[in-house]
Amino acid sequence: MTTTFENPLIEPNATNKVPDPCVMVIFGATGDLTARKLIPALYDMSLDRQLPGQLVCTGFARRPKDHDIFRGEMLEAVNKYSRAAPINQKSWNAFSERLFYHRSEFDNDEGYERLHTFLKEVDNKFGTKGNRLFYLSTQPSFFPLIVEKLKKHGLIYDAKKEKKRWSRVIVEKPFGHDLSSAKELQKQMCHHLNESQIYRIDHYLGKETVQNLLIFRFANSLFEALWNSRHIDHVQITVAESIGVGTRGKFFEEAGIMRDIVQNHLMQLLALTAMEPPKSLEADAIRSEKVKVLQAIRPIAFSDVVAGQYKEGFVDGDAAKGYREEDNVPEDSTVETYTAMKLHIDNPRWSGVPFYLRAGKRLPKRATEIAVQFKDAPGALFKNSDKNTLVIRIQPNEGISLKINCKVPGLTSPIQPVKMDFRYGSYFGAKPPEAYERLICDCMNGDSTLFARDDEVMTSWELVTPILEHWKANPLKTFYPSGSWGPDDADTMMERDGHSWRLV
Repeated sequence: MTTTFENPLIEPNATNKVPDPCVMVIFGATGDLTARKLIPALYDMSLDRQLPGQLVCTGFARRPKDHDIFRGEMLEAVNKYSRAAPINQKSWNAFSERLFYHRSEFDNDEGYERLHTFLKEVDNKFGTKGNRLFYLSTQPSFFPLIVEKLKKHGLIYDAKKEKKRWSRVIVEKPFGHDLSSAKELQKQMCHHLNESQIYRIDHYLGKETVQNLLIFRFANSLFEALWNSRHIDHVQITVAESIGVGTRGKFFEEAGIMRDIVQNHLMQLLALTAMEPPKSLEADAIRSEKVKVLQAIRPIAFSDVVAGQYKEGFVDGDAAKGYREEDNVPEDSTVETYTAMKLHIDNPRWSGVPFYLRAGKRLPKRATEIAVQFKDAPGALFKNSDKNTLVIRIQPNEGISLKINCKVPGLTSPIQPVKMDFRYGSYFGAKPPEAYERLICDCMNGDSTLFARDDEVMTSWELVTPILEHWKANPLKTFYPSGSWGPDDADTMMERDGHSWRLV
């Protein structure tokens, strides 16, 4: 039995591999991620014919509800968050026929037995061939328990012995709380899973602009020839959010910006920016080069790290409360909501080039970008010229811009910087797919290129764990107003090197 989901406005892409038939089970299906990202992503992919007709999705969670209630909630979510909204009712009806809900506690053996029986029925009815994708959209503390139960009840296969069908597990960040907890979690996971079955998701790697980094660098000799310490003065990588923690106070108290953004998102962007050309486009070849970058980073001096916490202020003209006034946040919290740091990569390509990373909440705007600032032009003919700057915008307004110097028309010869600007949306005439679409599809295809390997995760934790321990022993005392670009100490750190943060 095969169902085709169609969008008359989109032609099928014959060059893309459609994944194998499978069942996707989402643990923690009543959470925000499922409604905002996962189900809308599956629906949008179905319209674009990027999914097998034999795909079935089952939500696994503890709240009491049935299939129809779950479908109704997901319909509302898709109407709100899908890039194809408003929905096509015919397409939704076909999609929702393969959308189910399974209620159970995560530690309940009987619930996993019922799931095993249900998935066998799904295989027979929809032709999913026994292939399983388990998405763990839960607190990381549940990861080992869920994997243990899946293995115990025959829902995870032995990857070395099973050749006709597959089982894979996607885990959300953060993978661990620090280096020791990450190692322990890896040990627990690998007791039941082969490393090839573990897909550590970082949704930044699914963004079109991030994926384009490899092509931009290695398919354009113009830039690759300049991508080194001879021509580049420094690199700035920014992840700025204008929102606060909202309803995520409890989570953020355990994470902070270092664990939530820096250890994963920022380190991944840094690795892709600085890596050497891989031997091939195979997943392990690319991931090995990323690991080499992280391993080459000099231990980070505490004096090169700034942290702060937002206090009350104004964002876009609206009053914003401080972090300590947010829900589920203690009045004396010392958790950082902003951090900036300077890194050095000790290899021949980047020797002497500082990399500046910053991430924060309640900043003036939402922006993620990589800014590569080149050195001054040789000679002293034009002393008032600006440094050339290449900016890769990850979000919003995905694109690439290059600042160059030009003469202003007229009888005199003043120099003015101008910007060559490429935007994905305006050039290609279509909104790029959401990051989760690409990543879910890749996992179904067994392509781990855009997922973090265990040594990537551990090396990243090795870098930031000493900072976390230092902060624990020396609680944060620095604050910045909501709507500002962070603590003054971050500007001072840049000024020491004769630099300043870009106005993104």
